[in-house]
Amino acid sequence: METDLRIRAFRATDDIETCKKFIAGHRKVLTIYGIENISSNTDSWIYNPAVFVVVVESLDGERLFGGARVQAVDGLNPLPIEKATSLLDPKICDIVRYHSQFGTGELCGLWNSKEVAGLGVGSLFPARASVVIAEQIGLTTMFSLCAPSTVRFNQWIGSTLLDSIGNRGTFYYPKLDLVATAVFLKDAVSLEKAHPREREKMLFLRENLQCIIMEKSPFKNVHVKIHYDLKIFSADNQEFKLKINGEKINIGS
Repeated sequence: METDLRIRAFRATDDIETCKKFIAGHRKVLTIYGIENISSNTDSWIYNPAVFVVVVESLDGERLFGGARVQAVDGLNPLPIEKATSLLDPKICDIVRYHSQFGTGELCGLWNSKEVAGLGVGSLFPARASVVIAEQIGLTTMFSLCAPSTVRFNQWIGSTLLDSIGNRGTFYYPKLDLVATAVFLKDAVSLEKAHPREREKMLFLRENLQCIIMEKSPFKNVHVKIHYDLKIFSADNQEFKLKINGEKINIGS
């Protein structure tokens, strides 16, 4: 088991080769569960400058153990949650569009390999890091479409059920025997709804984007030394605040 890992963030277009490793690892995990047809399982995002990537990797960068993506709304490309649910409930598009004027995006593509399963490194830690980098990108809110196993992690980082869409926030997706839950991080800035432990950690990392921390697994008495490298040098916190030209948008209750 790796005891030293790096969690690194970058704009997708700044590191194409690591993006390709991310795709290969993600698809391998999806294939195991027979759910390849999810909206985030695509390679088109590699060349999208509105996508930012968080990877859990070996210190030499040769092996990837998991990661996540943050896709900012850029006015050109729909979010994965829009692609996945808009045919079932088109309200999601209005909700996303409304929040785009303040800077919004989606935490998506979360995966981890069996090698780090149970440590929290593959799910909780990338989710946490994704919220940390939101400030650099200029996102004030974040959406996510969760598998049942990751709902609790999103709750820990401050997300709540987006019950104004679907069946009180749930959809049969990507197959009729699987349920996905839509959640929304209403405050990605001060993180008031986050679990106190997670809020303290995320605020600390925002002030210390490059640091080394001995982290304890939330599930086991296991410690892992994490080398954080979350500084995105090409980030602009005004890049994804879109103008909607005074248009009135109905976002429901």
